[in-house]
Amino acid sequence: MAGPLPKSPLAPAEFPSLPPVRGVEFAVAAAGVRYSGRTDVMLARLAPGTSVAGVFTRSSTRSAPVLDCQAKLGGDPSTGAAIIVNAGNANAFTGRAGEVATRSVTQAVAETLDIPGERVFSSSTGVIGEVLAHDKITAQLPALRDALSQSAIRDAAEAIRTTDTFAKGAGAEVQLPEGTVRISGIAKGSGMIAPDMATMLVYLFTDAQITQERLQAMVSEITARSFNCITVDSDTSTSDTLLCAATGASGVAGDHPEFMTALERVMLDLAHQVVRDGEGATKFVTVTVTGAANDADARTHAFAIANSPLVKTAIAGEDPNWGRVVMAVGKSGAAADRDSLSIRFADVLVAEKGWVAESYEEADGAAVMRSDEITIHVDIGLANGCCTVWTCDLTQGYISINADYRS
Repeated sequence: MAGPLPKSPLAPAEFPSLPPVRGVEFAVAAAGVRYSGRTDVMLARLAPGTSVAGVFTRSSTRSAPVLDCQAKLGGDPSTGAAIIVNAGNANAFTGRAGEVATRSVTQAVAETLDIPGERVFSSSTGVIGEVLAHDKITAQLPALRDALSQSAIRDAAEAIRTTDTFAKGAGAEVQLPEGTVRISGIAKGSGMIAPDMATMLVYLFTDAQITQERLQAMVSEITARSFNCITVDSDTSTSDTLLCAATGASGVAGDHPEFMTALERVMLDLAHQVVRDGEGATKFVTVTVTGAANDADARTHAFAIANSPLVKTAIAGEDPNWGRVVMAVGKSGAAADRDSLSIRFADVLVAEKGWVAESYEEADGAAVMRSDEITIHVDIGLANGCCTVWTCDLTQGYISINADYRS
């Protein structure tokens, strides 16, 4: 793929100042896995006592690193741990070679940091079906070990990017009864984004003290409302990985509602940033469905709208074509009644009772579509089911980026 992409118009103004998390250090290197002239490997070292939770793609063709991470969750937290990530090569659909590469990298990290191999978690992101030159990564490990720093989280966020146009980070400080805990997270993701999970990598770090079982329950629950409620192109990656590490270094118990609220805020922020960096995106779109027969039906309707190429291209063209929303609801397969349906673009009532609203003016709908951030609200009119998902428009930029991805 030729040259860096221009920064998304929906990107935050700058990378946030993230609170340093006790018990975690970062380092990056330029290994030349695929890219030249930029960092492409990230190492995070985690203190002894760290609990690690994870959520992963449910793709049937998930990568060797994903399978390895899944097998390692729930290990002995008394030892140290590490996360090693490379960008440029997904190490997916590479058969036995993928397993060898994953084992070679994780074992080399274990030896370099003097920790058990079963406590080294790895991720790879990038092109599918090409054997990973794992020796390029392992050759960087001594320098990575020597460069580990608590303050290098922004460098880590930069190193894990593929087609991302900006590094993604979010953080929070939480006052709990026993003291303050910190949460910092980074993510990469731009295309191949759809639930299960949205190609996406997410790493969350906190110095709260919390068991692996409780942390896993929190992460799984919040993922359902955050990363599994975003879509850029409806395509589920082979490599999606979310790891959350709780070092316990603060000595403050994190099993409090306030901690979970803060963790959800960080995860939702990162999920929204992924959508804002959707390949070629110019519009950030919130789709809210209410009045469905149940929450599951609401989710089905919401994703039918959010994934519709016709809806997404209309938004890209700033065309208030509400008929495409009607179409998406009708095709979803979830229960709907034409004559009870209502549609709003932002606060503009567009359609109701099976027809265009009497008060609707095309100019009002067009004005909403000219915004960078758009809300589509559909009320099914049947019961109380509801769901909100987030997506972006579909532009020529998406086609260009993906047509040239391996060139």
